[in-house]
Amino acid sequence: MSTFYQTIGIAARQDGPFIELEALVDTGSTYTWVPSPLLNRLGIEPTERRLFDTADGRVIEREIAEVPVRLDGRIYFSLVVSGNRGTMPLLGATTLEDFGLGVDPVRKRLIPVRGLAMSATPDIAHPFGKR
Repeated sequence: MSTFYQTIGIAARQDGPFIELEALVDTGSTYTWVPSPLLNRLGIEPTERRLFDTADGRVIEREIAEVPVRLDGRIYFSLVVSGNRGTMPLLGATTLEDFGLGVDPVRKRLIPVRGLAMSATPDIAHPFGKR
């Protein structure tokens, strides 16, 4: 699997100001990760703590917050994990899904993808009876 970086912006508020950073596109990471000093500098307050399994089998606990993320001129709120100082910024799978993006590993770029609406088909009977 090839790797590549994508410029993203993060902010404490939807109207900014945004700080741009180069994040490794990592579809193996559920969430986007940003070093805690950067989140602190923006004044982003964590909303909760969650447990994470690491690649080497450990379980770690990290703070998370819902943060405005800017990508290709669009802004959506996404869960961002507060990493330790020196943590490499990662653009994770849920943020990519929030933006309707997938990965083209050959051309090393993000590409638009359609969402799935498996239950919105009118030909399928409603499981709870009449609508």
